[in-house]
Formats: sequence, structure tokens, C-alpha cells
Amino acid sequence: MSKRIVVDPITRIEGHLRVEVVVDDNNVVTEAYSSATLWRGIEHIVKGRDPRDAGFFVQRICGVCTFSHYKAGIVAVENALGITPPLNAILTRTLMNCALFLHDHPVHFYNLHGLDWVDIVSALSADPKRASDEAFKYTSLPVATGADHLKAVKEKVAAFVKKGNLGPFSNAYWGHKTYHLTPEQNLIALSHYLECLKIQRTVAQMMAIFGAKQPHPQSLTVGGVTCVMDLLDPARLGEYLVKFQEIADFINRAYYPDLVMAGKAYSSEKSVLGDVGVKNLFTFKEFQLGANDWLFDSGIILNGDISKVYEVDEDKITEEATRSWYEDNEALHPYDGKTNPKYTGFKDAQTIDGNNKSSYTKVIDENGKYSWIKAPRYDGKPMQVGPLANIVVNYAKGNEKVVKVVDQFLKDTGLPLGAVFSTLGRTAARMIEAKVIADNGLTAFDNLIANLKVDQETCATYTIDKNREYRGRYIGHVPRGTLSHWVKIKDGLIENYQAVVPSTWNASPKDANGVRGPYEECLIGLKIADLSKPLEIIRVIHSYDPCIACAVHVMDTKGNELGSYKVSQDNLA
Repeated sequence: MSKRIVVDPITRIEGHLRVEVVVDDNNVVTEAYSSATLWRGIEHIVKGRDPRDAGFFVQRICGVCTFSHYKAGIVAVENALGITPPLNAILTRTLMNCALFLHDHPVHFYNLHGLDWVDIVSALSADPKRASDEAFKYTSLPVATGADHLKAVKEKVAAFVKKGNLGPFSNAYWGHKTYHLTPEQNLIALSHYLECLKIQRTVAQMMAIFGAKQPHPQSLTVGGVTCVMDLLDPARLGEYLVKFQEIADFINRAYYPDLVMAGKAYSSEKSVLGDVGVKNLFTFKEFQLGANDWLFDSGIILNGDISKVYEVDEDKITEEATRSWYEDNEALHPYDGKTNPKYTGFKDAQTIDGNNKSSYTKVIDENGKYSWIKAPRYDGKPMQVGPLANIVVNYAKGNEKVVKVVDQFLKDTGLPLGAVFSTLGRTAARMIEAKVIADNGLTAFDNLIANLKVDQETCATYTIDKNREYRGRYIGHVPRGTLSHWVKIKDGLIENYQAVVPSTWNASPKDANGVRGPYEECLIGLKIADLSKPLEIIRVIHSYDPCIACAVHVMDTKGNELGSYKVSQDNLA
């Protein structure tokens, strides 16, 4: 008899996500549904506004990916108006982008996704001296892993237990059979979890050096950047350099070795291997390091065949809403996209929990609409975006900076190249992307310094002809994958605006042909050890680093209530 598991909400993500799966008698997932349950309003808000204001509004799509949407909004308008910013502005934006990625990826692993791999309770039984010795197996200079330091970390967490709870580590599936790190390895990762909390502060300061503040920086403008005084101040430039080096050091001496450690430990765990789901990969070039030099390149891989990388055809991108809570179902190019809400809600159904207890609850309508996220498609196909797609495409294209790190990681872990097509691979690819940026990001810094000596221009001049119609876009790679913003300008104002974000691609519901998006497809065939503790589901979904606030951004602009929601505490996970 099939059973249904509802995980609502998925925690340790940005936004509100519900996942429902149907499992057979062997606890193997046979059907999956990814449902975004709350929405907010940006695309409608910017209509009728001066296009130069778009970046400041759209960066409020998310409180995490603020710079990504800010830059996208600015560049989309620049593309529409035919503006090429000065090299100084381009390189400054790259340095700010480095700060964003070097913040996002370590925080995702340690403070969000890492607890799917690290058993905190197990760390309490670790021997600090043995743990300290263990750390040297993965790097010659480990961070925060001295025996005395690890002893203090262990005592800090033990103090939570004595108070009757685990504080920030409460309400998890500690002791789950799919955890594979030893107590000593768990203690190493726990120490780095706490260190990452400090690193967050430093990398936020990096962004603020050129961005004025973080989150929601303020220094980008259509045509360039406004942080002229900071760029001409050697002390400010030096401050950025020192902070970059500190973060790069943490990535090389903590993040990288911890993923090597996890890669070895989980090399035979079936629930994190061979579950790539959608094998179509899509990424777009990002990180301009010089006048004609980019760190990552664009490309499309179809059906996992890395022997062929296709160039991106922007005209093949569409979004449809057959299974999404919007009125217009047809597949439309983003320039013509519509976001008119049509909420149809959930239905009553009987569910059976892991203890075989039945109850009635709200479930999605399998034959109707069930998510606020649309279904983006490329030439009619679902695509997986994110660090996995970016690293695999660039590896397949022979990007030397990427190939070097990937080959070293595979050598250090003993994993085959095919292991990248998995939950473990997605998690490792995010670290590899961070390391590639840490190893090469200062090329943009050096080129900026050199260019400032001969050219101090930071903003291009332009005009907006109110008698012309314009359209433009930004497409690039951001921490969670391929992001695009599309704008139409008429009478000097925004006529239409659409954002197609990474979590829209990955969290896509089924399309008109019943084809699943990456989250859903990735769960099919997953075997769950304990239905009452579906860690395997959460681990898979977290590997994409969901940002549902990004993926859902429409509202009723008249303030009408379109729906109300009640979250059951019994389903928290």
C-alpha cells in the first residue's frame, strides 16, 4: 500500500517550500510534488516606474541574494539601453559578486545543509585529540582543530544538552542511519560550523566596502557604480584585499577539506549518489576578471552527455503555469511573461505517517495547480541549474581553472567523475565553485588597480528616448544557478518585467506534458530508511540551496487577500 509523506515547511532554506512524496511498500519514492506555498510582489511593483529604479526594487526579491537581483536589474536596463559600463565599474561589480558567493556557499554548507551530513549529537562522544589528528588527514593546515579548541567546542554544545536542549541544533534527526561521519569527524565539522558564523561577519564587511552596506547594497547605478571615493582610497582597497584573503583561507583550509572528508565518508551511501534527477544542465557566463576574461563560461548539456556542450539560445527560454497558481497557462518567453494569480488551494486527503497512523490533512491537487512557482523550460525541456551545472559545463568545455580543482578533488576523495551527478556532487560542486572563485577572484582586483592608474571613469553617460521602445535582459550565474531578468521599456517607463530565477528552474512543478522539474525528479527512486524521519528527502532538497522567496515574486497590488495559510507544527522538519 502506498503512503504519502508531507514535509511542510522545509526548514533551513530561504522562503516557504512544501514537499510531498508517495512511497511504495519498500519506502521507495514513486511520485513527488514540490510546492511553493507563499508569494510576494516585485514584478508588478516595478511596472510603470523609471527603469533606473528597477535594480533597487528587484533586489528586495530576496534578503539573501540581494546583490544578484540588484545587479540583474541594473544590467537588464543597461542591456535595453545599449549601455556598456566602464571597465572599473565592471570589475568593481565582480569584486562585490565575489563577496556574495564567498558568503553564500560556506554559509549554505555549514549553517544550512551541513547538518544533513553532520551528526551533532555524535560529536559529543568524540575524543578531541583523535579529532585533531583526524583533521590533518585532509589538509596540512586545518582551521580551528587543535585538541584544546575542539574540547572547548564539545563543552559548548554539551552545555546546551545540560539545559535540556541542543539550542540551534534542536529538532533534527540525530542518530539517523544514513549519517556516516565518525564522532571525531563530526566534531571537526561542528567546529567549522561555529567558525563560519564569524566568517559571515567578515564577508559581509567585504560587500559593504564597495556596496555601502549589506544586505541590500546601494552603489550600483545604470551605467556603472557610485563608490568612487572607495575605489580611489588605498586603505579601502587594502581592507577588501585582507578580508578576501581571510575568507579564501577558510575555504581552502576548512571548506575544501571538510568536503573531501564527507566525500570519502559518503562514497557508498546510496541515498546521496546517482540521483541527479534532471540531466539537462544550463549555466551562463559570470565573473568578468578583465577586459576580455571571464571566470565561468556559458553552456547547455543535454541528458548528461558531457561530450557535447551546446551554446545557449535565449529565444528557447519559456515559462508556463499549467500546474502553477496563475491564470495564463501558455508557455511564454519572459519578455511576454504574465503573472496573474489564480489560487486554487489544497484538497483533503488521508495520509499515513511512519508509525502507520492515519489522519486527514491538506494535500496538493495532483491533477491541478499546486505551486506558486512557474515551470521554466529550455526548448521545452526542464533544466537543472546551479553550481553542479556550472562546474560540469565548464569542466566539459575544458575551463582550466575549473578542471584543476575538480581533478584534485576527485583525486583526494577517490570518487569517479560520474559521482558529480548526485546530491553529493551538488554539495561538492558548490564548494568547488567557491574555491575556484577564492583562487582566481583577485585577478579582477589586480586588474582594477592597474586600470585605475590610467583611467578613473566609473559611469557611462546615456539618454532615454521616451519616444522609443526598448527591451533588454540580464542572464548570468548567481550562487544558486542561472538567473535572468527581462525588461520592456515604453514611454520611458517599465512596461513589463520578469525574473526567471534559479529556484524557479529547479523547484519547477510539472509542466503541461507532466514532466517533472529537478526537485521532483531527483526524489524519484529515493529509498527512505525511516518514514517518520525523512532526512533523505531534506538532504536532497537542501543540496539545491532552495531560495523560494526568489522563485515566487507576485502579489495582488490592490492589497486584496488571495489566501490564508496555517502551518501545522506536527509537520515541521
